[in-house]
Amino acid sequence: MATRPTDCNEGLVSDASFGSSSVRASSKSTLGLCAAGIALALAAVCVSAVHAQSAPLYADPHADAEQRITDLLSHMTLEEKIHALSTDPSVPRLGVAGTNHVEGLHGLALGGPGHWEGKNLSVIPTTQFPQSRGLGQTWDPALLEQAAAQEAYETRYAFGKYHRGGLVVRAPNADLSRDPRWGRSEESYGEDPLLTGTLATAFARGLQGKDSHIWETASLLKHFLANSNEDNRGGSSSNFDVRLFLEYYSVPFRMAIEDGHANAMMTSYNAWNGVPMTANPVLRAVVMKDWGFNGILCTDAGALTNMVTHHHIYKTLPEAAAAAIHAGINQFLDDYQKPVHEALAQGLITEADITGNLRGVYRVMLRLGMLDPQEDSTYASIGETKQATGDPWDQAAPRQLARQVTAESIVLLKNEGGTLPLDSAKTGSIAVIGPWADTVALDWYSGTPPLAVTPFQGIRQRAAHDIVSFSDGKDMSAAAALAAKSQVAVVIVGNHPTCNAGWNVCALPSEGKEAIDRKSLTLEDEELVKQVVAANPHTIVVLQTSFPYATVWTQEHAPAILEMTHNSEEQGSALAGVLFGDYNPAGRLTQTWPASIDQLPPMMDYDLRHGRTYLYSAAKPLYPFGFGLSYTAFTYSDLSASQSAGKLNIKLKVANSGNRDGAEVVQIYLKHLDSKVSRPLEQLIAFERVQIPVGQSRDVSFAVPLSRLAYWSDATGSFIVERDHVELRAGASSADIRLQSTLQVQPAAQPRESQHAGK
Repeated sequence: MATRPTDCNEGLVSDASFGSSSVRASSKSTLGLCAAGIALALAAVCVSAVHAQSAPLYADPHADAEQRITDLLSHMTLEEKIHALSTDPSVPRLGVAGTNHVEGLHGLALGGPGHWEGKNLSVIPTTQFPQSRGLGQTWDPALLEQAAAQEAYETRYAFGKYHRGGLVVRAPNADLSRDPRWGRSEESYGEDPLLTGTLATAFARGLQGKDSHIWETASLLKHFLANSNEDNRGGSSSNFDVRLFLEYYSVPFRMAIEDGHANAMMTSYNAWNGVPMTANPVLRAVVMKDWGFNGILCTDAGALTNMVTHHHIYKTLPEAAAAAIHAGINQFLDDYQKPVHEALAQGLITEADITGNLRGVYRVMLRLGMLDPQEDSTYASIGETKQATGDPWDQAAPRQLARQVTAESIVLLKNEGGTLPLDSAKTGSIAVIGPWADTVALDWYSGTPPLAVTPFQGIRQRAAHDIVSFSDGKDMSAAAALAAKSQVAVVIVGNHPTCNAGWNVCALPSEGKEAIDRKSLTLEDEELVKQVVAANPHTIVVLQTSFPYATVWTQEHAPAILEMTHNSEEQGSALAGVLFGDYNPAGRLTQTWPASIDQLPPMMDYDLRHGRTYLYSAAKPLYPFGFGLSYTAFTYSDLSASQSAGKLNIKLKVANSGNRDGAEVVQIYLKHLDSKVSRPLEQLIAFERVQIPVGQSRDVSFAVPLSRLAYWSDATGSFIVERDHVELRAGASSADIRLQSTLQVQPAAQPRESQHAGK
């Protein structure tokens, strides 16, 4: 959620003041010049005065980090400490310039539908990648790290050159998309904890950079924890046991913290088992104590107030503020100052409590180099002057990267009779039809791309302008007539990521977004698909969606179906490349697509064991988790498995037995056969996206830590790897298993794994 800035001296207001306004520029973004330019200018003046006397310990870049923080806090007044609990921890009097937050789920956001540029400030265009769900569909952690690295560079550049934005980037979203009705499914990498955790780790690493001392930007994970319902989220409770907490919901966050070294995180609106996450003791007991997190821990906007008005856990705001601070919160996205002052006056908290929490904020500031002389910074040169060839987002390299990411994200769902790819030499006329066919629809957390190639534009550029015609499909009869006189019809249907409407407004029950969950999985535009298919049997359907639909009719009747998400600036170019075979699709679904909404448990049932996700659902879906086709074929052979040194060693051979070069996403699942406790029907334990030329094969191997087989025991208070008979399954999806092998697992005392890659 978001709050908006008013002016540099004005406090923050709660989300409720926005109503249905579509303009919600926010403190969740940078506050533009207020937070960056003015703070830096004041700090520069003050730091000169400080150094004119004698440099304090906190300003010494060679001193011990913890000692520097102790010294800084000792110089700060109580009022300065309370101010530092905002998202701007600057202390101008001491020459300390902090840095604010920016949105960046799939590209730096200094514009876009959410107006993240700040009040009365011009839009800064930045490179925009596909939605997070699309990033997940690449199953390519190395590529996500590259995309995040590009975003980090542009964030530093905008901060240095234009004094805009901030260096704490609110990304990635490590929440798991346990239900396709969740309105923010587009922000999640998927429903599986290993896949989502691997990708979240990669994105966090890309944002923070390769320098072991100074981060390029700081990755702020959101939203901790089990935040996958929008309706009533301000006061709802996600209820499940400790096993699911540790084995499922928290896994991506733990991986990104332990292995991606993310040290900033936003808590979610909801409660876990009745205790709001904003004040949940698990923040200290697990996130800090067990995972080693000691950085920025912020609320979501309005969450402080919600604990009183929605959760009804605390009677007053001072009590709520005190509870949040005791839980470890050190940044508020609320109008928090009066409640904090009153909590101090009432003895609910002490100055020492605030001081202790602020250490985490300044640990992140130190890692960003904010307390060091600018000339000593690893990234000092970024943005000092405009590049001779223009700003980085105007260059060819990031556009090519966006196109590659988009192409890798596209999923081929059906290809009957070799309908795809199209042969440009034999295709005489193409009708491009659909309400979203000539637009790149941006989502709420998007920035503004410097350019945007729509599907219609991409197809025209790849084919020939004179053979491609367009209809928005609003008049179905006209669209059908156009399809009938064309050799091929490409019908593009789906949703608009903001519902093409204001805040908290969606016209159709199948639509969803932040603050609104979906009530239906029915694609209303499927009627257009029916009309076009009836008019022209050579119809290719492109599902351009933020979440799954129960498109059963389309699957049964359309000869070819592609799926992709929104938002990429190279959306049309990448789609055209797949349609014409310039790129062989290898995207894989990261969420189960149900055949019917009746296959889903109640929305607020957070206990997966009741039949949710591929892990526990026995129902046959429309499309299973991990599913995706190719223009070529792959053959699996020679699966072997053994145990040694606390790991499962898995090997197999994958050959490209088709007639095109292509990539296969090799997926390894495990089923427990003799476990003493309830286990998933099967669970992903390893994966790798492998490029294989036609006629060649690749040896693929995985070293899987035994800890991935462990379960949490309440009785012992630890993870246990049991003596177990397991079935290893190698395949192209959770439902397309090509090879199987059984193995007797011998338990051994092993430390918890360090999970940082897909294999």
